[in-house]
Amino acid sequence: MTTTHSRAERAAQARSAEAQLAADGIDGVVFGWVDNAGITRVKSVPLNQLEHAAEYGVGAVPCFDLSLVDDSFTTTPSSTGPVGDLRLVPDLDRLTVLAAQPGWAWAPADRHTQDGTPHPGCQRSFARRTAEAVERRGLSVQAGIEIEWVVADAAGNPATVEPAYGMARFIEHSDYLREVLRALTEQGLAVLQIHPEYAAGQFEVSVAAEGPVEAADTAMLVRHTIRAVSARHSLRVSYAPVFTEGAIGNGGHLHLSLWRQDRNLGHGGPGRHGLHPEAEQFLAGALAELPALLALGAPSVASYLRLVPSHFAGAYRCWGLENREAALRLIAGSTARQANAEFKCFDAAANPYLTIGGVLAAGLAGLDAGLPLPPETRSDPAALGSAERLPASLSEATDAYEKSALLRQALGPELYENVLAVRRAEAELFATHTDEDVIEAVRWRY
Repeated sequence: MTTTHSRAERAAQARSAEAQLAADGIDGVVFGWVDNAGITRVKSVPLNQLEHAAEYGVGAVPCFDLSLVDDSFTTTPSSTGPVGDLRLVPDLDRLTVLAAQPGWAWAPADRHTQDGTPHPGCQRSFARRTAEAVERRGLSVQAGIEIEWVVADAAGNPATVEPAYGMARFIEHSDYLREVLRALTEQGLAVLQIHPEYAAGQFEVSVAAEGPVEAADTAMLVRHTIRAVSARHSLRVSYAPVFTEGAIGNGGHLHLSLWRQDRNLGHGGPGRHGLHPEAEQFLAGALAELPALLALGAPSVASYLRLVPSHFAGAYRCWGLENREAALRLIAGSTARQANAEFKCFDAAANPYLTIGGVLAAGLAGLDAGLPLPPETRSDPAALGSAERLPASLSEATDAYEKSALLRQALGPELYENVLAVRRAEAELFATHTDEDVIEAVRWRY
């Protein structure tokens, strides 16, 4: 798992890295984090300032804890607005030379207070805490997030309208996809699949599973890389939950598997479809908390234009083996290592650290309570008439989140309240918008 280091250790890391980065032609390093609205924010330094930045951090205003998708801000009773400062501290364990941005390297960042302690509103620190809580049980999690995106031309129209998953679409953009594949591979990422998806202009890439914090870091890096390659091809990228009204949207499906030492607890067990008891309890905890978790994993008003039945979005709180309309899909895999669970209801507007941390916290609660999974849904839940619909709006999901004592405790009071304030403010921001207006407003924000 990604670890924290002392100031002295971070400075030593930076000194060690600088010579190699200079030899690689790197001029600057960009540090990234994701805010509570799901927007990736960055600051950068020239290479000769890397050691100082690693040791002491770079200034980052705390008001971004309460920024909305349109760059406006909301408030909480404890917020200080423009007053105060945080330190953005790069994690040089994940320092990566960017293949599609010559002269630049990248690292994800934690946010610290001025005295060097973790900022209680830091989403990456939250994901790390929950991963460490899993490890204290003698367990570990392997995770990955599918990246779906729509590529558009300079005018903002889908760059291809060839058939879904079609060879014609693949051929039309094979040079583009090859460059995406090469860039990701050069950055040390193990690509599993890359292919055309369902909606017009839509593609998907999946990379190998890794630890929870690392998986969230990688999701950021993959998205940065796709955007950079697209720019080099004069193409625009949208990760928004919905690009075109009524069409299949961009998911951010979270895949995870629970492990004890070298045993995948989702395979070869005595339970349904090979689940071990701990894996069933973990998944049952996450499924039970799913309405509240949507405020983390489907955080936009636009998320609920995607999260509709019969759109492969997982709009019902149920589970099933290879059931692509269930919110929780079990995947048997062709080997023991590949068996995993997929949360289909989350989308690409989410902060991946919040999503992963929230699911882990809910899973641990399921272990504590010894929860069983409910009966399996073996068909399309929309046709059953009895399946429970997940929240159909951001306001409904936020209501569930506000009632969740589990998430309040897991996130801590400051991060919990910040997320709540941002969700309420965004619901109000778009309260009088039509669906088309919402899509237009956020299409290029993610």
